[in-house]
Amino acid sequence: MTYLFSPLEEAVNRALQNLRHYDTGSEEYARTMDSLVKLHKMKQEEKSSEVSKDTMAIIAANLLGIILIISHERVHVITSKAFGLLLRPK
Repeated sequence: MTYLFSPLEEAVNRALQNLRHYDTGSEEYARTMDSLVKLHKMKQEEKSSEVSKDTMAIIAANLLGIILIISHERVHVITSKAFGLLLRPK
């Protein structure tokens, strides 16, 4: 079963819809706001445990770069004569 929203997001949406029916100074409004604060904290904790798409893209790009470097070094081996051309730190 595929959800358009997660159950947590649906609970937040229901709480926001319920706020429209209460006066701002009422007890129900205060309880609903407390629930919204708790739901928001739960939502933040849920998001922090997931790996972002940007992080996954960076990891993939780094792995691709490492693979390209290793394959290039395997094909184009540096011979002992080439080491003489390298600049040495002074």
